[in-house]
Amino acid sequence: RDMDRDMTPVLRFAPSPNGELHLGHALSAGIGYRMAKAAGGRFLVRIEDIDLGRTREDHVARILDDLAWLGFTWEQPVLRQSTRFEAYQAAADRLLAAGLLYRCRATRSEIDAVIANAPNLRDPDGAPLYPAAALRGRGHAGDAPAALRIDMGQAIQAVREKLGGRPLTFQELREPNLLSGDVRTVEARPERWGDTVIVRKDTPASYHLAVVVDDAFQGVTHVTRGMDLFAATDIHRLLQVLLDLPEPVYHHHRLICGSDGLKLAKSLGSTSLASLRAAGARPEDVWARVGLGE
Repeated sequence: RDMDRDMTPVLRFAPSPNGELHLGHALSAGIGYRMAKAAGGRFLVRIEDIDLGRTREDHVARILDDLAWLGFTWEQPVLRQSTRFEAYQAAADRLLAAGLLYRCRATRSEIDAVIANAPNLRDPDGAPLYPAAALRGRGHAGDAPAALRIDMGQAIQAVREKLGGRPLTFQELREPNLLSGDVRTVEARPERWGDTVIVRKDTPASYHLAVVVDDAFQGVTHVTRGMDLFAATDIHRLLQVLLDLPEPVYHHHRLICGSDGLKLAKSLGSTSLASLRAAGARPEDVWARVGLGE
């Protein structure tokens, strides 16, 4: 690759095609797109469809249609994670060979039974921490589907050695402006996630593994996403160091909440861009509603 291309900022918008885009997606895509354009950078769209059971092709088409309606342009072809399973498998195999992942065949009910009798420790997303000490090596043997969990203690030790004892950190851009240079260093704390799942039982990756492998593959230099994923950066930085992947700069932006105070989400049936379009909204109306109006 030529030097100029290597110096060019690369940003991406990476929705999952399990529902329609809503105002929160418009904000996230809009921030990334504007940051890229203002800095003379590249803008990519990636479809995060590792969950084949929930992916719908009509949603993929509608996502791209909504983005085009909003005025976005992006590089072709659009990367789809469902074509990248071999790359995720290779990354997982590397971590497995290093003794940093282990197979977990425990069922949801087995995990719940242990959690019910243990201190209710939770990860940053509010989910109960996996009770590794109680369940390690237990669960269905044989051919039952297995998830791969990270041995967090071993992983943190491996990262410490790779970094020569320096803390694991990430760079957080305070403002959505690549040219501002206003970056703070945040210490990552992956231990608060416990032995989290890196490869799911039903697909050869998890969000955490797929996103870091693909950001590196696509040369993404700046990751823009909502504050709801701020804590997930702990895991992503851990995996980047373990897999010798480049470190992007992050910008976690504000969330758009509904009248109930909850962030907009497909699972909550938040008003879709398609329904706003059908009601006669224009792109500038959407930008005004998400606070990106001219």
